[in-house]
Amino acid sequence: MGVMENSAIVIPSLLLRKTVISLLVYADKSCLFLAEKYRLIEIFRYLLITSFLFFLRLFPSLFPSYSIALPTDDCSFNPRQSSYAISESGIGDSGIARALLQLLSSVNDIPVSSRKYGIVRSLAEKLIEDNNREDIEALREINRTVLSSAFSRTLCRVEAAMAELGQDWVVGHYGAGSGLVHYQLNRVLRLVRSVGDGVWGWVGRGRADVNRSVDSAEKLAAELLWLAEKLAACGFVEEAVERWASASNLARISLLAEPYLQGSLVMVSAFLFKQTKFMGLDETDEADRERSRQMKMKMLTSWLPLLCRASNGTDMPVLSLSERAELEKILEDTIGMLGHEEQEQVLSLWLHHFTYCPSSDWPNLYASYARWCTTSRKLFF
Repeated sequence: MGVMENSAIVIPSLLLRKTVISLLVYADKSCLFLAEKYRLIEIFRYLLITSFLFFLRLFPSLFPSYSIALPTDDCSFNPRQSSYAISESGIGDSGIARALLQLLSSVNDIPVSSRKYGIVRSLAEKLIEDNNREDIEALREINRTVLSSAFSRTLCRVEAAMAELGQDWVVGHYGAGSGLVHYQLNRVLRLVRSVGDGVWGWVGRGRADVNRSVDSAEKLAAELLWLAEKLAACGFVEEAVERWASASNLARISLLAEPYLQGSLVMVSAFLFKQTKFMGLDETDEADRERSRQMKMKMLTSWLPLLCRASNGTDMPVLSLSERAELEKILEDTIGMLGHEEQEQVLSLWLHHFTYCPSSDWPNLYASYARWCTTSRKLFF
């Protein structure tokens, strides 16, 4: 009976939510043309959308019995599954593995402004380096498994923190190429949400999970880079590359992130793209080479749009000129290893985002595009 009662509540609620949002998006698209011409209509449009989203955010607090449990499989990786894999492998039974896992979890939780943050992070680094220095396979396996688990957990928390900012709603309903108007809408939405959290927290109706709301996406993104570097130092960078390549939802959300946050994600992407340069070249097994090729393809299709659209900065560039030139060459070489149809897919994706992003002219893959056109012409004849 309990399941049937919940279904009777949840299904109509989902249908109502989907219908109302569809009507709102349709109405918004209808008045978008007028909003570009008339300032008053544009202001009204902002107020209408932010008010509606504000209501959706407060709905579970106003009517707890009608709250909808949203699916949690939007995160690219589930930290619980990773922790379960550690215990199943038997590695989690060792004290050294549990200590490293606890340290890396604490690094995520402690604010970077706290003096404890540096202490805990240095302890984790020392433990990783000591395990690696012993040159014992069991200790190396502890580093690989625990670091991979921490990378997956941090990746999921970055995605959750960015989704909390409302960027997933904007991207999902308006597309990644909607430009400055929806970027400004994003800022207004976050302001309204923060005010709403303060008001309802004051009257005792704040959200149940307060700690999650204070997660810093930029801090977590920096920790992703740190974990990727540690995996590379231990010889297991493929673990990070595979997870980063599969994080397509995070890559989609990042297209409308704040510039400083985009910069942090660009640094992670740049580091991992560089690590893919020699991956698969020494493989003798055909299945391993194919797996490596597919991983590179997923890296390109997931993160090439961010490289094109991210604000790389002028006063303080995220990547230096030499780093950008090096990464550009790596992208060209990686694309050249793909099949002809896969190259078309990647280069079409690049051309779309490269063309429609006015704030950046990098990466310039014109040479790769020209080579693909020459090959296509030969195949035609």
